[in-house]
Amino acid sequence: MIDFHSHILPGIDDGATSGEDTIKMIEEAKSAGFTAIISTSHYIEGYYECDVETRKKLLDGVQNNSAINLYLGSEIYASTEMINFIANQKASTINNSHYILFEFPLNTKPLYAKELVYELIANGYKPIIAHPERYSYVKENIGFIQELVEMGALLQSNYGSIDGMYGFEAKKTVKKLLKSGLVTFMGSDVHRPNQIYPKISKILKKIAKIIPEQELIEITTLNAQKVLNDEEI
Repeated sequence: MIDFHSHILPGIDDGATSGEDTIKMIEEAKSAGFTAIISTSHYIEGYYECDVETRKKLLDGVQNNSAINLYLGSEIYASTEMINFIANQKASTINNSHYILFEFPLNTKPLYAKELVYELIANGYKPIIAHPERYSYVKENIGFIQELVEMGALLQSNYGSIDGMYGFEAKKTVKKLLKSGLVTFMGSDVHRPNQIYPKISKILKKIAKIIPEQELIEITTLNAQKVLNDEEI
């Protein structure tokens, strides 16, 4: 399996606070069955602004002591400036591909969402929306996110949502998204040791009751590998 969403790099966002945390999370990921992790540290303009070069050096240092493969990405806070963030090496695509992972506000419906997805696609990028089941306006109506998928966006859901980590409504919503075939990737969104990786085995069994086995393999492994290879999904 490939973990599509993580905050394992120390000291640059609200994830790992130390190198020890980072190593512990990687060990937990390996024990849970992951063979690779995509590091998607937050990029939020004016708040979390660690540049690509610095994050790449950090990741390379961690990789030297890691038993599994690590890849660089970003979780960008949605902005009409995202393309500029990429061009100016402030934030990165997933493994230098044309796939961009970003998040919308949790509680404020973004009126610019369609414009943003259109602009990214028009400029040759493939937008991936992080954890849509956590957004209050998606919990109320998944039609908002369905329209963006129809435009060409892809969705990444969190393993923890299946387990109720973000509340009952997020759990109910992620099940709807899975049953509707809208989820393309699963990610841990791990921020600290002993948070989610030890629960992965139990969560996979829950997902297996919702979708067919082949689809489970696709959203946990195969689709992520296509992104790392910069292939079309």
